[in-house]
Amino acid sequence: MSEQDLQNTEITPPAGEKLQKVLARIGVGSRRDVEAWISQGRIKVNGVEATLGLRVDLHDAITVDGKLIKREEAAEATRRVIMYNKPDGEICTRDDPEGRPTVFDRLPRPKEGRWINIGRLDINTTGLLLFTTDGELANRLMHPSYEMDREYAVRVRGEVDDEMIDRLKAGVMLEDGPAKFTDIQKAPGGEGFNHWYHCVVMEGRNREVRRLWESQGMVVSRLKRVRFGPVFLNSDLPMGRWREMTQGEIDILAAEVGLQPVALPTLNLKAKDKMERLQRKSSRPMGRNERVRSLRPAHEGGAAAAERPARQPRDTSGERPARQPRDTSGERPARQSRDEAPRKGSRGSAVAERPSEMRKRPGKPDGDKPAGRVRGKPRG
Repeated sequence: MSEQDLQNTEITPPAGEKLQKVLARIGVGSRRDVEAWISQGRIKVNGVEATLGLRVDLHDAITVDGKLIKREEAAEATRRVIMYNKPDGEICTRDDPEGRPTVFDRLPRPKEGRWINIGRLDINTTGLLLFTTDGELANRLMHPSYEMDREYAVRVRGEVDDEMIDRLKAGVMLEDGPAKFTDIQKAPGGEGFNHWYHCVVMEGRNREVRRLWESQGMVVSRLKRVRFGPVFLNSDLPMGRWREMTQGEIDILAAEVGLQPVALPTLNLKAKDKMERLQRKSSRPMGRNERVRSLRPAHEGGAAAAERPARQPRDTSGERPARQPRDTSGERPARQSRDEAPRKGSRGSAVAERPSEMRKRPGKPDGDKPAGRVRGKPRG
């Protein structure tokens, strides 16, 4: 081939779009999930096992675990987001071989797509979890390059000094690499050796907050996520309940990771009434029969059962036993004041002020504010 022919030859761009991006956009799973499924051989394209980097178009038939995925290029990706206040004892998976309750059990079933959890919390960690039907939004919010900070209220047992806090903020070496808190602020509450802190991490590594404190010889006795990026968890959202975010709140969250707004799907009257009914139910505190029982790890179950004291026989003497004093050892983390949690210049690097502590706008009744808050406005 002559040099002139080479110059006249146009380079044809690869046809189609990457498989993991297509499936993430329509809500089958996040990009990470899809890449893992491809590696496990669970996805086939036109009957052939898919490979990483494979591109597909509308003419390709995609199956996941043998189930054909229906997709329409003309249809926009649905972008719904819900907040969930996770209780202790639930796991962040769809199906559990041991039959334990999962975070998906209480969520409403979306009409299109499926809920993708944005990050995870371990079984003993409570607090804010976000779910979306938009796989691209989930992928960006979880990716370290977008630096979405996660704030936790943590109760530690032991003596904490300034040198320890400086080490945790400077960075320590864990078994999977260096890690650090971008900010730590002491919170009121606690008694004796129990102290509450609010701390911020920029990654979602497995048990990172617990392992950071344990690297300093401390024991984490309570852990609760109270913020993810601009989204706050307030006391208005009861434990074990969810709330769907509004269009404006979703647009703020999407703008944080550089995504354009996508309109919420239009619901017919029947579907709208059903969603409002579910929303009202989820705004009520959990009843006694709804409480999730706190579960012990399997390796502790036998020992814990053996150490449990036998039930005492009922006293029939007629005398009423004296009431035991209530334990006030700081089970709930107190909110920080502005002076105790100053904000820093870089976005999301410091322990953030709670929206309820910010100055209220005149003329807006308190009853109109939704459970949970989203900070900021869409950029641009």
